[in-house]
Amino acid sequence: MNGLAGKTAIVTGASRGIGFAVAERLVAEGANVVITARGEQALTDAASALGARARSVAGKADDPAHQDETIRIAIEEFGSADLLVNNAGINPAYGPLLELDPGAARRILEVNVIAALTWVQKAEAAWMRDHGGSIVNIASVAAVRAAPMIAMYGVSKAALVHLTEELAVELGPGIRVNAVAPAVVKTNFARALYEGREAEVAQAYPLGRLGVPDDVGSVVAFLLSDDAGWITGQTLVIDGGATLGTGESLGTSR
Repeated sequence: MNGLAGKTAIVTGASRGIGFAVAERLVAEGANVVITARGEQALTDAASALGARARSVAGKADDPAHQDETIRIAIEEFGSADLLVNNAGINPAYGPLLELDPGAARRILEVNVIAALTWVQKAEAAWMRDHGGSIVNIASVAAVRAAPMIAMYGVSKAALVHLTEELAVELGPGIRVNAVAPAVVKTNFARALYEGREAEVAQAYPLGRLGVPDDVGSVVAFLLSDDAGWITGQTLVIDGGATLGTGESLGTSR
């Protein structure tokens, strides 16, 4: 892909799953990556697997000090902070909205929406304002279609989609901001949605299978690259056809 070689990407929530697949594809395309996640050992192992053009910074995605440190390391180690992928997300609540603890709702919004905004604010101020950049937010099909029992997660991802649009307007023309909205992808995060009944769940998908992390990683790499240079403010649904109306509950994205 054009325009990724030599650039530096920050990918949050990247010790495994979609985040790791994104980082792996970016490294394959010639980029440097700084990956973040909470679990230090898993993150260190992931960086080692990615090779010499990867660094890891352990911390909580919504911690401003962690955000500052990660961006500083990207610039000091690789000379830039050109690309940002807001992948870190949580879904600690399962059940009806009417029974949802308000504290859990706030926490979901803090990590899935507000932290994504502050990552953008800090990356823009530290590097992208003067040099340009590209950002991709990882949303979910739960943002565009009701997802019973994980509804607050869907609300947060819908907010992230609209945040993407607002940021694209504010940050153009020098910085592009897009999002992807996966359906169920075979990761540990989404395991409860398909484990033990994968074939049954996959029947809801016209393409006949669930997603794998590489399905998302390749699309994110495209949106970050110069090949997508006239695309901003868009949310690309990656769902095996599930939102065409032939399936059942869509679940979550990771």
